[in-house]
Amino acid sequence: MDLTAAQRKAVFALIVVVLAGLGVYLFVPGTRGSGPPAAAPSPSQHAPASPTPSPTAPTAGPVPLAAGTPSAPDIYQWLPFTPSELATAASVTTEFSDGYGTWSYSQNARAYVNAMRNLITPGLSQLLAQDYSAPGVASQRTRKKQVSTGSAVINSLRAFGPSSITFVVTISQEITDTSGRSAVNAQYAVTVASNGSNWQVNDIELASAGNS
Repeated sequence: MDLTAAQRKAVFALIVVVLAGLGVYLFVPGTRGSGPPAAAPSPSQHAPASPTPSPTAPTAGPVPLAAGTPSAPDIYQWLPFTPSELATAASVTTEFSDGYGTWSYSQNARAYVNAMRNLITPGLSQLLAQDYSAPGVASQRTRKKQVSTGSAVINSLRAFGPSSITFVVTISQEITDTSGRSAVNAQYAVTVASNGSNWQVNDIELASAGNS
């Protein structure tokens, strides 16, 4: 059924609550081994566009009502995925984002991308390798012997379609180089798509460049 603007806002507000309820273990920033550039590889402007939000979807199982609550909306009747699918998509997004912000001057593009190969589509893999190898960024990374450890946390769900979800994610990097240590934080829109059996990231761009 078609939703009014107010109903769509209410649905997204409820989704945020559901995301929080999935458990801290899904969204706590994680770190990975030494690994990503002087700054993280710049998201390619040629990466696939974020999906257009779709407010309708098949009905999923009802959400249990809290004791004493006369009624509560089943938000999954408006979403094209189940709670389990949402949790898996969020987990893939967080793991990818950790890897995206983790790199080392000693890695070439292939090694950097291979660390995320099971989490990303072939198309995004090529774009990330190109960005990582950009002459200016690569030479600075090597010259300063830069090493970055990334960690990520999902802030919100921005949009969804029949087989894709876009999350807003904050990626934090702790970068060490010949000058010392610094911290970099940036917000990205990360889109994951399902092929029916698993989820993979097919796009990442600065959150400010996407739909608000």
